[in-house]
Amino acid sequence: MKKNKIAVGMSGGVDSSVTAALLKDNGYDVIGLSMEIYDGSLGLIGNGGHACFGPDEKSDMEMAEKVCEKLDIPFFRVNLKKEYKEIVLNYFREEYFAGRTPNPCIVCNNKMKFGFMLEKATASGIDFDYFATGHYARIKYEDGKYNMYKAVNLHKDQSYFLYAINKNLFPKILFPLGEMYKSEIRDLARKYKLPCSEQEESQDFISDDYGQLFDEKGLEPGHIINESGEMLGYHNGIIYYTIGQRKGLGISHSSPLYVKEIDAKNNRIIVSEKESLFSKGLFADTPNYLTKNIPDNGFYNVKIRKNNKDIPSEIYFNKDNTIKVFFGFPQLAVTPGQSVVIYNEDKLIGGGIIKQGIPIK
Repeated sequence: MKKNKIAVGMSGGVDSSVTAALLKDNGYDVIGLSMEIYDGSLGLIGNGGHACFGPDEKSDMEMAEKVCEKLDIPFFRVNLKKEYKEIVLNYFREEYFAGRTPNPCIVCNNKMKFGFMLEKATASGIDFDYFATGHYARIKYEDGKYNMYKAVNLHKDQSYFLYAINKNLFPKILFPLGEMYKSEIRDLARKYKLPCSEQEESQDFISDDYGQLFDEKGLEPGHIINESGEMLGYHNGIIYYTIGQRKGLGISHSSPLYVKEIDAKNNRIIVSEKESLFSKGLFADTPNYLTKNIPDNGFYNVKIRKNNKDIPSEIYFNKDNTIKVFFGFPQLAVTPGQSVVIYNEDKLIGGGIIKQGIPIK
């Protein structure tokens, strides 16, 4: 009887490596897939911190290959440098140019990892039945359909970053770590004697200094003003600011000030006191629903950033592909460009891109 062949998305990190080891140990025919995304012509990106996009990719690929050698499984690299530059990096830049805060991990998962990587691997003749990753999330088959759920380990849950992927892929996706805790993963890495067992986790996307990805358009100095239009200081480029930011403003005031708005058109940062940054809800667009039909209006939980706790909310799913959310209690720093992700308890319903907050007054 033929064994199912499972391709594992390998990053060189502990989570994806243990995923491959577990599947191999359970008798599956496993192969490793890694996507090459870093374009060396961009130079040294970031401040030296380890990130998933940067010059450390070479060592990450080498580690992924070593893990596959240790597990005695084939290893393949998929070159996505062109696609990553055209889709993820261009999106990253354009969002900042528009005064919004991008979330490249969501775009990368949707377009690259669960998109072009699988398509290119298949087109090149790499054969597999399922695709597994080291994400902390769960997919369950119930009532004749597949649904995505939060991970058992809520502290590590990554479902927020997965809401935009195509639900038609669910029958072929495996998340073996969804029921596990990080301490278990480290123990398993040591048990399997994986060369990455003590390796630190990478940061999201890129380390702190990403200015090199931009030309002078995003780096032009401009004014920092208050809501009355009074100039308080200067900023060094709108790309370095996000809604709710307090540190790094370089202005003194009798009370703490926070970024309330990024006026990209006029190259201005508008600041205010904390109380004016609260919203009673938000508008979102570009939705992706993981349900068969548009969900029913009603009460759900939402996250407006990965590390937020669930916010009980009343939600209207509109036919014009917009979402209107009213929070159960006001929320600080609703940020255009980030995602609102919607849950029914721990089941993922979908989400959309935040367009703007709804002021309390």
